[in-house]
Amino acid sequence: MSITTDQLRARAAASSWLRLAAVALPLLLPLLMIAPAVWNGYPLLQWDTGGYLARWYEGYLVPSRSTVFGLYLHYGEGFGFWINLAVQSLATLWLLQLTLRVLGLMQTFRFVAISFCLMLSTALPWLASMLLTDIFAGLAVLSLFLLVVGASRTSSLEKISLFVFTAFAVATHSATLGVLLGLCAAGWMMRPFVGGRLPLAGLTQASLAIVAGGLMLVSANYALSGKLAWTPGGYGVAFGRMMQDGIVAQYLNDRCPRERYKLCPYRNELPASADEFLWGKSMFNTLGRFNGLNDEMGTIVVQSLKDYPAWQAGAALRAMGQQLLHVATGEGTNGWIPHTRGIIERYIPAQAAPMRAARQQNWGVNFDYVNWLHVPVALASMLALVALLAQALANRRLDDLTLLAGTVTLALLGNAFICGVISGPHDRYGARMVWVATFVALMAAARRWGPGDAGQDVRQPGGRHRH
Repeated sequence: MSITTDQLRARAAASSWLRLAAVALPLLLPLLMIAPAVWNGYPLLQWDTGGYLARWYEGYLVPSRSTVFGLYLHYGEGFGFWINLAVQSLATLWLLQLTLRVLGLMQTFRFVAISFCLMLSTALPWLASMLLTDIFAGLAVLSLFLLVVGASRTSSLEKISLFVFTAFAVATHSATLGVLLGLCAAGWMMRPFVGGRLPLAGLTQASLAIVAGGLMLVSANYALSGKLAWTPGGYGVAFGRMMQDGIVAQYLNDRCPRERYKLCPYRNELPASADEFLWGKSMFNTLGRFNGLNDEMGTIVVQSLKDYPAWQAGAALRAMGQQLLHVATGEGTNGWIPHTRGIIERYIPAQAAPMRAARQQNWGVNFDYVNWLHVPVALASMLALVALLAQALANRRLDDLTLLAGTVTLALLGNAFICGVISGPHDRYGARMVWVATFVALMAAARRWGPGDAGQDVRQPGGRHRH
């Protein structure tokens, strides 16, 4: 069968379009990763954003508001914070492709396809479009994993970048620090059983990155406030969760007849939720908020752990289980952010007009339809992790993808424990981490049903190459 000139031209044109698409799509991905912000007309904001922004201007420490993340936002003010979103988008895509490459699954089409799937079916682009620490929680799990297992498959510059990124992520939020610390501890405990699968150098680098993150946070706190201290606020959030479970009311009823707490006159008027107590119009404001109640809340938290251990354990397990199921996208991202609006209007007036004009500030952002897809995908992805680990156990297989699945599973459990037990279950805490499970599930599907990696040059441990 002969091939005509027209057929040859058609094939050449098709090949040119494919090459153009292969080049153009990766260039468009950074913009698509922050498409929600572009559509909104301004970076997405959250109630907590204002607390971080204010750290540069107010110069003192407040509970659960990292000065490191506050400085990161401050340096983006002159660019309308779009430079922050560019950093978040590029960091996300870099870690996605580096993970694929280290696991021997990197192909341009596969990278683009998986990125698109994550953008459409998970909270990832919404997190990347937001001025909040949440995007770094899930990315930090990937960067820590790559720092540990990717030693022989990453360059020196990549190792340094992973180290710096992990340290920065640790410094942005105490919950992220707790999750990564737990993963490192698990890695050290598992190393005698898996040997070279968890290299000593990698675990050491990951542990040092966590230490560096802690030093970064303490240094920033000292630079901004003059205090050599950790970010405050742990007791207050834990107190709120215990109050929500009814433990605080019981403790006060048992103790107030013989001990004089500031909260005793209010023990029958405590709000039903921690959010209402800490951030609403409650007796917490009347009694001086954290400055006036922090010591008392700390005492009640510690003593109630001793007085009601079974109740506390049951409440903790229940909160952890509930947190695993709280995975909806968009909690707190709506038009009701008076504190953040006030901070921007007071300290960054040049940003007030574009902020007010955004869809979010005009109640134009709604996540109901988004979560019809995101919630089932998130829950299915967690089940897929369990299935992947069960299959690996049955086949006695411990490859890099299985290690990553195990790492992400531990991260999800650790995140659910830390956030659910201390702060109480919130969709925001689950959504910021569960997209990584979807990423692992997509990689497993690509490895099983996708095209082969013929021609892919992947560095193996020990410096060998597979072609």
